[in-house]
Amino acid sequence: MNNITKDLKTLKLSGVAKTFEIRNEQAIKEKLSYIEFLELLLDDEMSNRKDNSYRKRTVNARFPSIKTLEEYDFNFQPKLNRQEIYNLATGEYIRKKENIVFIGPPGTGKTHLSVSLGVKALQQGYKVLFTSVSEMMESLFEAKADNSYHRKLKYYLTPDLLILDELGFRQLNENIVDLFYEIISKRYETGSVIITSNKPFDDWGSIFHDRILATAILDRIVHHCHLILIKGDSFRMKEQKQRIKQS
Repeated sequence: MNNITKDLKTLKLSGVAKTFEIRNEQAIKEKLSYIEFLELLLDDEMSNRKDNSYRKRTVNARFPSIKTLEEYDFNFQPKLNRQEIYNLATGEYIRKKENIVFIGPPGTGKTHLSVSLGVKALQQGYKVLFTSVSEMMESLFEAKADNSYHRKLKYYLTPDLLILDELGFRQLNENIVDLFYEIISKRYETGSVIITSNKPFDDWGSIFHDRILATAILDRIVHHCHLILIKGDSFRMKEQKQRIKQS
């Protein structure tokens, strides 16, 4: 048994190695055929690999924290179309290479919804990457300086879903806004993007310091896009008021 387990690990069949002994006992007790025994072991291996893949992709997604749709308080944002959000959670927009833009005031749950859709995408087997816009821009700018730009560009282009948080929260450096355009243009119709912003589309020209560039970016984002406007109150302000009442 020890030799078999060792060989299984050498062959990188760790799922089988974990359950081989108990499956062997099960096969003896239930008088399973060789085919039935093999089927159980293969199921264990596939399940183990799926779990390992999910854990690895979750780490690589770099979420600030794990949020789920079930945790989102739709009652606090009654104007938000719950059915539309759950339809997006099916991941059909990723298959179609479509985008999602959440626009609303700070604290209304834009990041929560983007992360929860990212978690759903991971569960469906997609690769996801979360980053703030400012962090991505800084990373690309630094990559230009140390000749690692093409590798860093690939890092943002490879995921099936790229989540760009807080567009417009900080003023972008006008000397590098073309890098944002390059990400959007290269992902256009090849990979989905979720963007959260506290600025309406009409204000995006000021974000990018150039209305022509902003128009080019918007054109590629909204061509295949689900626009979600959130006009409710801030969750954080709600929680703060509750704490004050309780104190």
